[in-house]
Amino acid sequence: MTRVRVTAPRSVTPNGTALNGGRSAAASLDAEEETDAGQLFVRSLIRSQLRLGLVVALGFLLIMLAFPLMLGLVPGLADSTIAGLPFDWVLLGAGIYPVIGLSAWLYVRTAARNEARYRDLAGDK
Repeated sequence: MTRVRVTAPRSVTPNGTALNGGRSAAASLDAEEETDAGQLFVRSLIRSQLRLGLVVALGFLLIMLAFPLMLGLVPGLADSTIAGLPFDWVLLGAGIYPVIGLSAWLYVRTAARNEARYRDLAGDK
């Protein structure tokens, strides 16, 4: 019985040139990260993602701090009830979930947009 070796067709030669116009994603990423422009793009992406995370976290914390401030500053609001439940419980119990969902949606949407911009700048398809 003869032994047969099965491999995937190569799209990049060992020296990094493309065969048939195709580039592998790893070879493309490595080549772009080695250039000064590629390093600049990667650093820019990292900074934009960090800035996005900090902005979303800060916005979320500010909204969370606004809930108890609103309860303390508006007279009689903390003493009111909705369907027999204290308003502050309803606000913190049910009002927090839309804030979490909106924060997560904004983060994911903007992070995807940042990564798409990076891919456009880096030349990846």
